[in-house]
Amino acid sequence: MKLIYKGKFDGNPDSLPAGEHKPNFHAFKEMSDIKKFSSVMNLLAFVFTAILFVAFGLISGFKNFNIYGWLLALISMFPHELLHAICYKEEVYLYTNFKMGILFVTGTETMSKLRFIIMSLLPNIIFGFIPFALYLINPELTFLGSVAVFTIPMGLGDYYNVMNALIQMPKGSRTYLYKTQSYWYMPE
Repeated sequence: MKLIYKGKFDGNPDSLPAGEHKPNFHAFKEMSDIKKFSSVMNLLAFVFTAILFVAFGLISGFKNFNIYGWLLALISMFPHELLHAICYKEEVYLYTNFKMGILFVTGTETMSKLRFIIMSLLPNIIFGFIPFALYLINPELTFLGSVAVFTIPMGLGDYYNVMNALIQMPKGSRTYLYKTQSYWYMPE
């Protein structure tokens, strides 16, 4: 894996790297407008954060909420993308656009359905679900619960990608990104 920082994403899909389409490719049925997608995901993340915050409060009391969890969640955004990046074997590109509320990596290589799912979920498992599970096992670990309240919703775009892969990709197919759109194909 070779990580290349590309800077601020200008919102134009044509500025993203794109390889050649594979024979018999199929576009995922997904939101392709990145501005609309980021707006929807940010709104859903806010709602999901509120739900997790209420769950946290019911488990350990709102008075035990650690606001530094929010700060750690923000700090984890870059390592989150690095965990996505290490799942690539070839070049991977890092983009930011904090006004749109996005930070993402993309690459042009193909990958199996399983590797794509692992790549999508790895940061969410490490920074979100493991801390939340530890908090559920021991509610005194309120700092970990507080971190999870913010980091789990940050992965909503990743969960959307996993759902699309699970529903749309047949067994044995491979996937790749082309600009902002995901595609799948059956290798020959």
